[in-house]
Amino acid sequence: MNEAKEMVEARRRFLRGLGVAGAVAAAAPFGGATPAEARESREERRRARYQPNSPHVQAFYRTNRYER
Repeated sequence: MNEAKEMVEARRRFLRGLGVAGAVAAAAPFGGATPAEARESREERRRARYQPNSPHVQAFYRTNRYER
């Protein structure tokens, strides 16, 4: 009877340890969070972004064989 109680206690300690380890593992990604970047200013949002004559756009058209 005493041995059965010891096994129950050992099992409870083991499961409690698993629960604590799971909580720590779930909270770990939040410990190293970086602050959010600043939003774009109005000028940055209005500027032209697509440059059709840039080398990487020309390479895209060339490799995918799109007619210009």
